[in-house]
Amino acid sequence: MTDNEKSQKQENIDSKLENPETSGQDTAKSHGEILKQQIVDGQATFDKSSSSILLSSLTAGLEIGFTYLLMCILYSFLFGKVDEETIFKLVALVYPVGFIMVIIGQSILFTEQTSLLTLPVLNNKRTLGSLLKLWGLVIVGNLAGGCVMGAVLVWIGPKLEIFDLHSIEAIAVHVTKYDNWVIFVSAILAGWLMGLLSWLLTASKDTVSRIIIIYMITAVLAFAGLHHSIVGNVEVFTGVISSAEIKWSSYISFQSISLLGNALGGAVFVALLKYSAFVYNVEN
Repeated sequence: MTDNEKSQKQENIDSKLENPETSGQDTAKSHGEILKQQIVDGQATFDKSSSSILLSSLTAGLEIGFTYLLMCILYSFLFGKVDEETIFKLVALVYPVGFIMVIIGQSILFTEQTSLLTLPVLNNKRTLGSLLKLWGLVIVGNLAGGCVMGAVLVWIGPKLEIFDLHSIEAIAVHVTKYDNWVIFVSAILAGWLMGLLSWLLTASKDTVSRIIIIYMITAVLAFAGLHHSIVGNVEVFTGVISSAEIKWSSYISFQSISLLGNALGGAVFVALLKYSAFVYNVEN
């Protein structure tokens, strides 16, 4: 394809995005409307200062810790009353709470933003280098916030007698006990769900429906036991600093694999497929 043909193709895509098929006020948004809004929202994040992005992602890392807090409390409360496998299924009831706080509160969470930030690159509005830099800032902020919150919870949980160190260890072991390739594929599925969550939130039109969507998607993620890199960061980091069972090597391995899997799941199975479907429709 010549440069002129590529330029013309991009102009056609941008024209369709500028004037997508519109839906009525009481009907669902069209594919084009959702995609246009996702690209606009993604570009808005790119345009923020590095300090703003880092602080917002740090906030998200801290806030997602409330999901972990509730997980520990639930595990400690039910331990010895029901079998452990049932406890980890019931975690799905409380798992969405931190996500609701983060997403409705407009903090920047890596997995929820992965597909959103990929779309401006696919649309040639931003470069791959700028995407990787932005991902790096968000990941650093999310992980730092999660580690700080995790350290606080390791101290305060036993002090308040709401959970003990056994609960922390059990959750960390449960997350890291799988082979690396299993964690990788699980993380891809988790990233796919989180990218789909971002897409569905853009499609929704009110706060109540957004909360229901967040709860539904993240509860599925928890019930299936899929690996989420940012929640998993808190789960495994707390295990490292409080238990001899979890090693730093396990933390580094888990974090690297889950981040890569989450990124691929959101960028490929949501951003690339959704964008390609729109482009194919424009070309035909």
